[in-house]
Amino acid sequence: MAEPGWVGPPGAVRPLDEVGIRLVEDDAVPAWMWPLLQRVDGLRMPDGWMRQATVPAHLVRRHSAVLILLADGSHGPDVLLTARAATLRSHAGQPAFPGGATDPGEDAVMTALREGQEETGLEPASVLPAGLLPELFLPPSGNLVRPVLAHWHTPGAVSAVDPAETAAVARVPVTELADPANRGTVVSPNGERIGPAFAVAGMTVWGFTGGLVDLVLRLGGWEVPWDRRRRLAPSTLT
Repeated sequence: MAEPGWVGPPGAVRPLDEVGIRLVEDDAVPAWMWPLLQRVDGLRMPDGWMRQATVPAHLVRRHSAVLILLADGSHGPDVLLTARAATLRSHAGQPAFPGGATDPGEDAVMTALREGQEETGLEPASVLPAGLLPELFLPPSGNLVRPVLAHWHTPGAVSAVDPAETAAVARVPVTELADPANRGTVVSPNGERIGPAFAVAGMTVWGFTGGLVDLVLRLGGWEVPWDRRRRLAPSTLT
């Protein structure tokens, strides 16, 4: 990943890391994670995601990473989700993966682990980075995001460290996310896009995060048929 704030000369373009990469071998993670890692390796984003190889450099306002953290829970594999504080200027109250802007000298893995610790109190040493999804450019914010897939091999207590930034933290079982009773679609507030949504843990997970959850379910082989005609409100905390 380029250094934060990289813009290049006038007219330059920023090449994206548009292919997923696995970072560990199968024997480093539980067997339920093997299909996910195998499909992430060499992954190019499917239809429904922007898949450009380059972005005009002047449009990139910041680089960031999000942590998709999977663990063995009491009900099978689960994923760590947060809800952003309602007082934030950007995406207030919206469910999200832990993550944020990249600091100078960091790569995506370092950013994801640091943000995970700052937002939820997780111990970085308890996390094994296992794969990188392709970089994704979000035009409205000028944000270039690298999702980091990881295994939480030694889960510990987590909570909202700073209520001004994070309103809630939840470990949500994959079975709940895949349950058709909890799935639907949302129409974006501007009415331009329809995307997957999940009504779980007192939250409606949608937008960028909902799209990534949907992708992880498909890649992991956890998706089951669900009613794409069912509409959920793109609310924040419910």
